[in-house]
Amino acid sequence: MLETSASPSSSIASSSSPSVAGAQTLRRGLAVLRLLTRVGPGGLRMGEIGRRLELNKATAIRLTRTLLEEGFVVRDSSSSCYRLGPEAFAVGLAAEPSYALQRLAAPLLRTLAAESGDTVFFSVLHGYENICLSRDEGDFPIRNQLIKAGDRWPLGIGAGACALLAALDDAQVDDVLARNAGLRAERFPRCTNDAIRQLIRQTRDKGYCVQPGLVIEGSWAVGVPVYDADGRPVASISIAAIEPRLGPTRSAALGNRLMQASRELTALQAAARHGRNDPG
Repeated sequence: MLETSASPSSSIASSSSPSVAGAQTLRRGLAVLRLLTRVGPGGLRMGEIGRRLELNKATAIRLTRTLLEEGFVVRDSSSSCYRLGPEAFAVGLAAEPSYALQRLAAPLLRTLAAESGDTVFFSVLHGYENICLSRDEGDFPIRNQLIKAGDRWPLGIGAGACALLAALDDAQVDDVLARNAGLRAERFPRCTNDAIRQLIRQTRDKGYCVQPGLVIEGSWAVGVPVYDADGRPVASISIAAIEPRLGPTRSAALGNRLMQASRELTALQAAARHGRNDPG
């Protein structure tokens, strides 16, 4: 079964309970770190952190100063911007072995971007979300700017996340759609239950998902699930492009190429496991 994961958009109940207040502070602090992860090495000024996270000035200052004191962020004196610090780097290093799959996939993803000319995304399944770990750009001048590394998407939203959802059993699909119904209605109104279930049927039939501009009109994508050596869906690969580049013929060609890439990646995982277990 899927494990529940907290979403950055989760609402926090108001309460005077110290435990609830502590959880609220923790979530806000993690939101600061997540934001700085997404904006990159340039960082953000204090006011921009507060604005993007909808925090009042006093709260933004308190959270950021605490993170600064603990070494999770640093402040650039010349620009007054805050960016990730050494403790955040250390945490990333500790977690990095869990993302060996992305390292295995990296050369293949670069090849797919070069072959297609479009933007290739690699994401991993985490609870009820699909988390983008990397994006590789092709040479076509019009590129998809919707998703960045670190972004989290509800299962079913986008080609990769829908391909992953289609790889789950029907009971899990029902559970996912029930849990993210409110978020979809608010942020992705065209991604209705009927629309996603239709994509699931098509994906199971073809082996790949073609997302026809349901998230943003004119932005299409093709995606496939990636399975681990035990046959469990763990990740997705998707290619995004403008609508004219993803007609039926090219979508089918890309879908078949992505399925081949997915099989190659599963084989690489199996080989890596065998290498770890080989006493010789």
